[in-house]
Amino acid sequence: MDALWQYQFRIILLGDSTVGKSSLLKRFTDGIYSDVADPTVGVDFYARSIDIEPGVKIKLQLWDTAGQERFRSITTSYYRNSVGGLLVFDLTNRKTFDHVREWHREVSEHILPHHMVYILIGHKSDLGSDRKVSRDEAEHLAAELGLRYVETSAKCNSNVERAFELLTRDIYELMKMGEISTRDGWDGVKSGLTAKVLYPAEEVAEREKSCNC
Repeated sequence: MDALWQYQFRIILLGDSTVGKSSLLKRFTDGIYSDVADPTVGVDFYARSIDIEPGVKIKLQLWDTAGQERFRSITTSYYRNSVGGLLVFDLTNRKTFDHVREWHREVSEHILPHHMVYILIGHKSDLGSDRKVSRDEAEHLAAELGLRYVETSAKCNSNVERAFELLTRDIYELMKMGEISTRDGWDGVKSGLTAKVLYPAEEVAEREKSCNC
């Protein structure tokens, strides 16, 4: 049975087939890695919780989408109900990097008038000698799209935890600022039984000033 959580965030992994989305999720949720992975058919589901700050546990509902074009009609239905997205490309495959803008545009258009919090992931950083995309190029694209950029390796367990935690923190901070909130009929963010009341920073300061205790 799940431990009590304050919020649930639905996160979706996006990117071409074979970039390693399933490997990242298996490493993050189960702590395992396999050199052999079956292609995702449609959508797979994973889950894990993160303690984002004392007394605040976030349950992550993680959706692994198929990168092949023939599954696109299935996966697009999951875009709207997600609050966060990891845009993943393979550092050793130039085409997967070139397709990042297309993924970003497609998802952003499907979720209008709402927006999704993204992070750009350059995966397979352990294969340095086969690298086809430089860090400078990737960081430039991330800056152009207004995203964080992290290079990861599921095989070496490098920066996997950090990537998911950064995205979770970004979403949580936007919740505290009032820019993201739970909505009826939307599964992107859900409140748990012990949800914490979040106030914008200015309101917190005001409350502390007015407290006479």
